[in-house]
Amino acid sequence: MGLTRVAVKLLNSDAHETYNANFLVDTGCMDTMAPAFALKKIGIQPEGKDLYEMASGEIVEYEYGIAKLTFMGEVVATRIVFGPDNSEPLLGVVALESAGFLVDPKNQRLTKLRARPLKMAV
Repeated sequence: MGLTRVAVKLLNSDAHETYNANFLVDTGCMDTMAPAFALKKIGIQPEGKDLYEMASGEIVEYEYGIAKLTFMGEVVATRIVFGPDNSEPLLGVVALESAGFLVDPKNQRLTKLRARPLKMAV
């Protein structure tokens, strides 16, 4: 299995600045993350802090904010983590699922759901 990357445009709803990068699709990551300097540059403000478990098992506290992401023809608003300035941008499962995508690791691509599940419990 290889790595899947997606071109993402990240923007602050209140500003015209954008951050464009190829984000690594990470199904082990709930939230989306970008370098803190890039988020601050486009005016995204921290809304709070949360604890995150790294792949090594280390627990780290990071600030997070809210951003609008556009990728593969979809637009979603999601929590964005203020990562270290040298970090690779990560596209987490919350944003992927909100946009209606599944990960196809064999073919290293995202596939669009035919329809989003919306079922009422009876």
